[in-house]
Amino acid sequence: MPSRLPFIFLPRPNTLLCTLLSAMLLLLHGLPLQAQPPTPSTAQAVNKKHSAAHKHKGASKTRAPVPVPAPGTGKAIDPVTLERFIDEMVTQQAFDRAMLQNLFRQVRQLPAVIDAMTPPAQAPMRSWRSYRAAFLNEARLSAGDQYLQRHREVLARARSQYGVPEEVIAAILGVETIYGRNTGNWRVIDALATMALGSANGMPPGSLPRAEFFRDELASFLVFARDQQLDALTVRGSYAGAFGIPQFMPGSWRRWGIDFDGDGRADLRASHADAIGSVANFLASHGWERDAPIAFDAQLQGEAWRTLIDGTVKPVQSLATLAAAGARIAPLGGEALPQPDPTLDPARLGILIELRSSDADPAYRIGLHNFWVITRYNRSSFYASAVLDFALALRARR
Repeated sequence: MPSRLPFIFLPRPNTLLCTLLSAMLLLLHGLPLQAQPPTPSTAQAVNKKHSAAHKHKGASKTRAPVPVPAPGTGKAIDPVTLERFIDEMVTQQAFDRAMLQNLFRQVRQLPAVIDAMTPPAQAPMRSWRSYRAAFLNEARLSAGDQYLQRHREVLARARSQYGVPEEVIAAILGVETIYGRNTGNWRVIDALATMALGSANGMPPGSLPRAEFFRDELASFLVFARDQQLDALTVRGSYAGAFGIPQFMPGSWRRWGIDFDGDGRADLRASHADAIGSVANFLASHGWERDAPIAFDAQLQGEAWRTLIDGTVKPVQSLATLAAAGARIAPLGGEALPQPDPTLDPARLGILIELRSSDADPAYRIGLHNFWVITRYNRSSFYASAVLDFALALRARR
């Protein structure tokens, strides 16, 4: 029997609720819950992936797929900037200078990467309905069903060890790469070197936005390739430099990638067991609460709640404070819970989330701590909500 996932919180058996309400909650319960919507590799690219140094996403905008440049296009990295970077790698990571110089002779700065990573000056309004529909479709959900069945023992082991429900892990892998089917076709070293050492619009080399972050990721990638004994020129991923089944950035791979199949190495490109374990490890390392709820629909009254929406995802208001402002928790897709709700501590922290659509009224949710943890993977309320809905849909199909 599949494990229950705490997306919404059910009372313990000694709490008497009416039969109808219990049935409704049981249907929604069971699950607690980058890249490119609608294609995973694009959303992954705009990420601020994995935590402060990791999560490559910060964007939840829907963007068209970016064509991979033909081999040999682009230009060489600025030699002075490159030599400074090589000096650091030789001094700090004991790399051979001649090896790095030979490697970077084959690395290209790609203007298409800079263009893809640069937000448009006048971006259209984000649409939650369109974003959600890009992921919650029959083809992707069917693939998720098959994945849950095929890897049920590994997923159950990850849940037991890290407390993250199977459907949550499967939802993230489904959103990111459709279970390894779409991991990106960009040379990772070109993407990272472009953003770390490149230039555009008259800016000095190495001064692009977030260049320091990408310098760290480029360094982590070179160490990763050396440790894994890989040809750095052959590793492919997103135009942001994320790669593998879970689309980890190199720094995240080194921090949270684990060997979960017992072969002695963390191979997130080919081992689904390692990918599953690493996603669970990442969430647990960022504070995932075992058997805790993720989010609720918000039942709104009055207007005071509007002042609580600030676009952030960190839970900072108690549920009691939210309720006093007119934002009370309700089951996802269901009716309002009895108030006061006996199953949740009113002191528990939450955040009121607004999910806007261009063609429909906004949706409102109250995210709890585990919702915030999912945004460490991709810092977007759209992303976390899509993962949650994907996981709920997978749970309902089992």
